[in-house]
Amino acid sequence: MLLQSVRTNIVQSIRAYRPEDLQQAANAAGQHFLYTNLSGAQSKQDVLDIIARDFLFPDHFGKNLDALYDCITDTVHKSGPQPGFVVVLELIPDGARYDRESREQLLDAFRDAADFWGERKVPFRVFYSIAVSGKESAGNWDKADVAQNDPNAKPVKISKNAPQPMIMNLPPMSSVFDTAQLLAAA
Repeated sequence: MLLQSVRTNIVQSIRAYRPEDLQQAANAAGQHFLYTNLSGAQSKQDVLDIIARDFLFPDHFGKNLDALYDCITDTVHKSGPQPGFVVVLELIPDGARYDRESREQLLDAFRDAADFWGERKVPFRVFYSIAVSGKESAGNWDKADVAQNDPNAKPVKISKNAPQPMIMNLPPMSSVFDTAQLLAAA
């Protein structure tokens, strides 16, 4: 029922949706569920590395936005009919090394993928959240605890309203990007 209220090929803020609910909805609809938490990323390369790891991209993934697009479109399309996708990109970084332009470029790659799958009548829904930066919530900052075992660690400010990194107990990801399996099925 949850996915019926969301357009089939869209990239949108996660807002009131919870990743667990989206996973259940994807499973109920028989669609691939892909989740990544990018809270540990600070740069474009970090973001691409985490996505590649969490989405089980093939070893030859080029770790750039063109390669990202190819992995979530052509590679999967060539493997045969697809039931649909629900993608969650949680806590996309917002900082000096990963700015608004970088974030929009990442989301554009997913928007282009949504268009690709839309042309093929395959649902491709992407939900994302953005990590809160110091600039956007300067009035709500508290000092975070400094790592006790690291004498060089500096205090980090964390917003009271910032989403907390989530550790999800998810079943293994769909093997939709496992090229060995794709080639064996062809």
